[in-house]
Amino acid sequence: MATALPAGVDPQNALILEATPGTIVIKLHNDIAPGHAERLKLLAREQFYDDVPFHRVIDGFMAQTGDGEFGNGTGGSSYPDLKAEFSDKPFVRGTVGMARARNPDSANSQFFIMFDDGDFLNGQYTVIGEVVSGMDVVDKLKRGEPPSDPDRIVRMQVAADVE
Repeated sequence: MATALPAGVDPQNALILEATPGTIVIKLHNDIAPGHAERLKLLAREQFYDDVPFHRVIDGFMAQTGDGEFGNGTGGSSYPDLKAEFSDKPFVRGTVGMARARNPDSANSQFFIMFDDGDFLNGQYTVIGEVVSGMDVVDKLKRGEPPSDPDRIVRMQVAADVE
């Protein structure tokens, strides 16, 4: 898989997400959410996200994935939940945020990509990164809660690990 990173993107803090409709490159914000960035890289390296569906895709809002346990939005990883790392970084189109339950400190493995701005999420959810390439792919994801035939993460890797 030869995916060139945009200029200035650190391969140690970027994810290459191969989805059924194409490739998405995510720049992780390890400066504002170091615990969450490490978790996503750890799980990617363990192949936790491979073949995981986008189980909740809401037009004009976001596409959610990352439930490598059950695939339906109710599961997580075997690791403990993460303490919230809220910041003043706004939720705009292309922002990657960590999904969680009602408890702010309940993010684990699930994440979402914003289709549009969502200021109502600002300061309520951890911003973990941003799509730096492949928003056209995100826009192609099948919609639904869940979609009848959901798109999947075929493979997700830390960019530095891609050969």
